[in-house]
Amino acid sequence: MSEHQSEEVQQIEKLYEFSERLNASKDKSQNVEDYEGIIKMSKTSMKAKQLASQLIPRYFKFFPTLSTQAFDAHIDCIDYGELGVRVQAIRGLPLFCKDTPDIISKIVDVLVQLLNTEETVERDAVHKALMSLIRQDPKGSLISLQLFCVFPLKGELLKPQEEMERCITDLIKQSLEDVTGGEFKMFMDFLTSLSIFGGKAPQERMQELVEIIEGQADLDAQFDVSDTDHIDRLISCLQLALPFFARGAPTSRFLNYLNKHIIPVFDKLPEERKLDLLKALADISPYTTAQEARQMLPSIVQLLKKYMPARKTGEEMNFTYVECLLYAFHHLAHKVPNATNSLCGYKIVTGQPSDRLGEDFSELNKDFTERLTTVEDLTKTTMKKLTQGMTEHNKAMSAAKTDEEKATVKTKKQNTTTGLRTCNNILAMTKPLHAKVPSFIGDTNINLSWKEATKPLPSATTTTTIGAKRPANSNTGSGNNVAAKRGRGSSGMPNQLVNKAFQGISSHGGGRGGNRRRGGGRGRGQGRGHW
Repeated sequence: MSEHQSEEVQQIEKLYEFSERLNASKDKSQNVEDYEGIIKMSKTSMKAKQLASQLIPRYFKFFPTLSTQAFDAHIDCIDYGELGVRVQAIRGLPLFCKDTPDIISKIVDVLVQLLNTEETVERDAVHKALMSLIRQDPKGSLISLQLFCVFPLKGELLKPQEEMERCITDLIKQSLEDVTGGEFKMFMDFLTSLSIFGGKAPQERMQELVEIIEGQADLDAQFDVSDTDHIDRLISCLQLALPFFARGAPTSRFLNYLNKHIIPVFDKLPEERKLDLLKALADISPYTTAQEARQMLPSIVQLLKKYMPARKTGEEMNFTYVECLLYAFHHLAHKVPNATNSLCGYKIVTGQPSDRLGEDFSELNKDFTERLTTVEDLTKTTMKKLTQGMTEHNKAMSAAKTDEEKATVKTKKQNTTTGLRTCNNILAMTKPLHAKVPSFIGDTNINLSWKEATKPLPSATTTTTIGAKRPANSNTGSGNNVAAKRGRGSSGMPNQLVNKAFQGISSHGGGRGGNRRRGGGRGRGQGRGHW
């Protein structure tokens, strides 16, 4: 036996001695010299490095004062030129996190850097180590992977594909009890990128995703109108679920909750949440069933009448509220047209008892039609003033000299354009409602005004109100909180262009715009993260 081999054997024997004493020790933290010996041996021969790279992570948790020294020694093994040493050290990386999950981000960082290796065996070891981390700590691992932009490599990591995607989905489901809004959105984005939830996925897969979102929305919880966190989370989750409703997932649980708990106390909701809720109602309305539409219509009509002023009352009018409610009304009524007979006094004949043609609802029809006319008159007056305002903005743009002046005018023009879109939508939706047998819009030809926006505008407000003085703080703009569990309130809702083009325009006098901010309270209940 050569001198080198003899020395290597002694090193291996020494490592086994260190390990045996550590195994036998009841208080391993007292065996500092043994762990230091393992670290020292990791810097010697190839075989000693291989064995040391198994032992360093095994006893890592017992020696926090040596953590940096131990981890650096392990990384040195990964950087070693011999493939066998590198592979063994990579396999040991997940063990560091088993009892010290706070370093998972550091371990993921190392593994991500190793993904570029050309060695098949080494790359396979990296994949297995990543999957081991995901199984140990799905939330921490997947968040770290997202931070390091590894998701595009999931095709390589998740093999066999369907089996591993199902495994990851189940792990994610188990990890959602304590996540922020941003983390939840990230998980949902990841799930929807999997092939099992892709474009050809069956309806039951869409239902599975909606059920995950329903869990986050706390639809089994008793609603407290003062709990703005829950309101934020509910609206955010509803927005997240919309693509899956469009692909056939049922809307019933969300709609039932809204109809039973939220709409009855709509007046008591914080002002800055009302518009988000109405936009969500408008967005979900095309995907309702006939039964759901029949249940929802009375509540929608009640709100619609509240926000469509009668001419003689001098009530103020919020144009965006009316746009949302008219859109929802059309789509729901399109599913069950005869339900509007007893709600709006129409004379729609389907041959069903629910037509209620023998009853006199003429007063309802008169009131509804008068309100429609009032809305149209206010809208036309406002459109004329908005159009005049656009002419002034164009002149101001020509006269603007600095970039700041041009940006200010550009914002005003965009807000005015949004206001005009809102008005055009309102007129398009009120026109077919004047007939005794109206036609209801059931397609997507009406493009809701806020859908046009691609980015938020500065100094924007959410409400568009006519008939009252503009508040002093109406120029403070809107807050920004992106998927951060909304309050749990930060995330979920896409950035919206909120226009204040209606401010100062009114058939009665001054306009009024309301301020909007995105909420941020604490998460509700134990185990909840912040939205």
